[in-house]
Amino acid sequence: MSKHLKVICGTPDTPLRIGEFEIPCYVLDNEKRVITQSGFLKALGLSWNSSTGKTSLSNSPARLARFVGGKILSEFITSELSALIENPIKFKAVGSDAYGYEATILVDICNSVIEAKKAGALQKQQFHIAERAQTLIQAFAKVGIIALIDEATGYQEIRERNALLKILEAYISPTLLPWTKRFPNEFYREMFRLNAWPYDPESVKRPGVIGTWTNKLIYEQLPPGVLDELKERTPKNHRLHQSLTPDVGHPHLSNQLAAVTAIMRLSPNWRKFMSNFARAFNTGQTELDLPEDDD
Repeated sequence: MSKHLKVICGTPDTPLRIGEFEIPCYVLDNEKRVITQSGFLKALGLSWNSSTGKTSLSNSPARLARFVGGKILSEFITSELSALIENPIKFKAVGSDAYGYEATILVDICNSVIEAKKAGALQKQQFHIAERAQTLIQAFAKVGIIALIDEATGYQEIRERNALLKILEAYISPTLLPWTKRFPNEFYREMFRLNAWPYDPESVKRPGVIGTWTNKLIYEQLPPGVLDELKERTPKNHRLHQSLTPDVGHPHLSNQLAAVTAIMRLSPNWRKFMSNFARAFNTGQTELDLPEDDD
């Protein structure tokens, strides 16, 4: 048996609905998506007890194991799949212990049943199981079932938050790094050229809109959420890039600067540059005009 796990998403009221039947499903604290043993039996159209049809919890694991390990189906079941079925996952759901299997196993079982049907191995009284298996396969693929369960249980939002946290962890440094010149003079020289402004490399005075453009062209092209976190983490009078990690954040920043500068060099003016930038980065934004009240 697996270690005792806990449900983080999913309730008996949020089953996976396939056609006219419902399959209880959950997301565990190890991020595994599971379907309960009873859910497996219900999905396949199997009674919990092959002889009496009674819904005894103690009979459910043996029922599924007997089905896939029987003389008819066993030759279509891999040893790996058989081992997984014989060792269900124990978890805590709604205050009580429950058992289930990783959701993708249901797809494997369905494929095995369909193959057995094609080979003429199933008995007539088992044809309804093959029909059910075909319905399930048509409803979801091995990847699709994960998305379906995430949506049904509400884990989709948590998954997205977790993914964002991993991105921010990779890009945002826990400590403010010492200032180092990250934006080359050429980046600003090209920006000034495209707008027909006189450029003095010794001067740090620049139109205020340069900061807005820098965010749009460079920082907003980092993964979603990074710029907001940089603004939140970086103290005033410091540069945003001082909060980027040296191993992931700074290389991405440098690559973005190099790409944007290259597009600038190939553009005759600011309007043409923005059109080229929009095509290169698929932003849909073709203009970043200088406000009329800026010098």
